[in-house]
Amino acid sequence: MSRPMRRIPSFPALRAFEAAARLGSFARASAELHLTPSAVSHQVRALERWFGRPLFRRANRQATLTVDGQRLLAGLAGAFDAIEAVCAELSPPPAALAAALAVHCTPSFAAKWLGPRFPAFVESHPGIAIRLSTSADPVDLGRHAEIDILIAYGRPPRGPGLTVESLGPEEIAALCTPEVDRAVGPLGPGPGERFTRLDSSFSPLRWPDWFAHNGLPVPTGAAGAAFDRGSLVIAAAVQGLGVALETLRFARDEIGAGQLVRLGGGRVASLYRDLHFICYRDRDADLEKIRAFRRWLLDVEAESRAGQADPPG
Repeated sequence: MSRPMRRIPSFPALRAFEAAARLGSFARASAELHLTPSAVSHQVRALERWFGRPLFRRANRQATLTVDGQRLLAGLAGAFDAIEAVCAELSPPPAALAAALAVHCTPSFAAKWLGPRFPAFVESHPGIAIRLSTSADPVDLGRHAEIDILIAYGRPPRGPGLTVESLGPEEIAALCTPEVDRAVGPLGPGPGERFTRLDSSFSPLRWPDWFAHNGLPVPTGAAGAAFDRGSLVIAAAVQGLGVALETLRFARDEIGAGQLVRLGGGRVASLYRDLHFICYRDRDADLEKIRAFRRWLLDVEAESRAGQADPPG
């Protein structure tokens, strides 16, 4: 069954109007469209004749949108965004970007895990240029075509056409300096009354989870400082400000250097969760830069876990 013919004006006229309205200038629209200002003006006037109403007010050599023009722009903006998105999805990447890999992750993961290990990846993959961006906010790969790989934190994203793979389980432990650990002493009922708890605002695991996991009552005393970065919680613990409940993925260097230890000498239980996830689009799975980076991430993390010292028993 054939569809009825669409009743829309010429596409070049719509495009000329959208550019002029969005940029606020016929001259800037002509530069973007590689047309003369006169050609843009003719296209817009043809569109006004088609609708039988003005879309711009022209006075003192300036043009401002009428109410009808504003309404048309609002409708066209979403349509042109959708056209641009699908064209970008189907088009091959520019040659300069073909070997570039855009990676996005949280600031703490970049600072404590990825950044220190980047030189090894660059050395082993000289043909792949990394472009790294960070933020603590959730990222939707469906709306961010500029990102190739997302290292998501906390809850793994879901959606059609998306591959999500855990970077591996990680230990979340109560960590403090050896001096703080000695000051706390043997742990018994209500240990939270005897140490300052440092909180990580974005962590999905909180102190009540740790106390419940160890069969201990949650203390009623006020907690200590709260931070919006796991790396800041680790730094505060190193400075002796309290006890951090954080992933060892962010604290391996500090533990290796003896700056931090597990509270209670490992006689209390840690939590184990999958918190970091490698995410990329299904259609990109066979791209060599995606495969190489994914393989490297998993290999390095496996080596890190294998070399991590067990807590004393």
